[in-house]
Amino acid sequence: MKKIIVLVLSGILFSGVNSCWAVKKKQTPEQVKIVYLTLLEKPRPKLSNLDLPIENEGIQGGEIGIRDTNGTGRFMNQEFSLQTIKIPYNGDVIGTFRKLQKEGIQLFILNIPSGKLLELADLPEAKESLLFNVGATADRLRYQDCRTNILHILPSAAMQADALAQFLISKRWKKWFLVIGRREEDRLYAAAMRRAAKRFGGKIVAEKIWEYGPDARRTAQAEVPVFTQSVDYDVLLVADVIGEFGEYLMYRTWEPKVIAGTQGLVPTSWHRTHEQWGAVQMQSRFLKTYGRMMTPLDYSVWSAVRAIGEGATRTRSVKFRNIRNYIQGEKFVLAAYKGQKLTFRKWNGQLRQPILLTAARALVSVSPQRQFLHQFSQMDTLGYDRPEVKCEMQ
Repeated sequence: MKKIIVLVLSGILFSGVNSCWAVKKKQTPEQVKIVYLTLLEKPRPKLSNLDLPIENEGIQGGEIGIRDTNGTGRFMNQEFSLQTIKIPYNGDVIGTFRKLQKEGIQLFILNIPSGKLLELADLPEAKESLLFNVGATADRLRYQDCRTNILHILPSAAMQADALAQFLISKRWKKWFLVIGRREEDRLYAAAMRRAAKRFGGKIVAEKIWEYGPDARRTAQAEVPVFTQSVDYDVLLVADVIGEFGEYLMYRTWEPKVIAGTQGLVPTSWHRTHEQWGAVQMQSRFLKTYGRMMTPLDYSVWSAVRAIGEGATRTRSVKFRNIRNYIQGEKFVLAAYKGQKLTFRKWNGQLRQPILLTAARALVSVSPQRQFLHQFSQMDTLGYDRPEVKCEMQ
């Protein structure tokens, strides 16, 4: 009888140990690994002592995104991690990508130029990867060089230009004087503004190239009035992406005029003055955590992380194909403090989103403007719509 009791107790104890191990094994979270890869810019002349470079811009947006995503993921037995890699401006982006691929990474958030982005996307090993673009605004990626493995988080140059154009037309400021910087990115921004003018009924009455050099601090008082004379216009549009001269045009034009574009009234995905639709909560958390305000790059990386998290939690899976198919599917939506659910355009992988129109210390408006309608989504009045896209997703 004693032997029977001992055997029964041993069986109960053994099964209890097995149960403990089973629970422990079940509680080990499944991993979702993400890489944020950023190519550092070539050093440029210092234009101002007021806006110092942000050392971990983008990275900290990703970190807070991981924190938010793990808050949900732990209930699904999922754990998300973000590895950050900074590559020198003359470093090997392709080699770094291939090495990460061999380590099993398939989800990449990329802050790299458009040419490098296409080069990565076309690698044979990249076909089973998903590349989230947070650094290249080039329109050709959205209407000419589309790729099925690229999703564009940040708004394109065309989306920003269209957002600004809608507001200017709604104010009946239809005559635009376009001032263009000396860099390639300035020319691309100017091209987007020309397209927006044609699309919404604006008229570019004059164009001039800024040829007074990159530092206008000492000479703007004399040069800008002469530069802006003899033109009948409502708005001075500025295409000066890195800020070589645009700030010095304000309050110095021959006649008092609105300044807009890359300086003055600026279209952007995120701004420190944005507090609507719960954004104040995000702004406060970010400021408390990092001691600074969230930037558009931080917001883009945060959005990419949240999109991946949404794919994993909605499918209850950490498998790459399940996450990718959900994000690129019809059911995907992203809540991102914009007052609307954000989705990806099927024809070019661009994230639909409202665009903020901001001054230095004020949110002026949000586009799309009400009077610009669309048969499917009003957000598709910003950027390249389906009939305008020349490429098929490859």
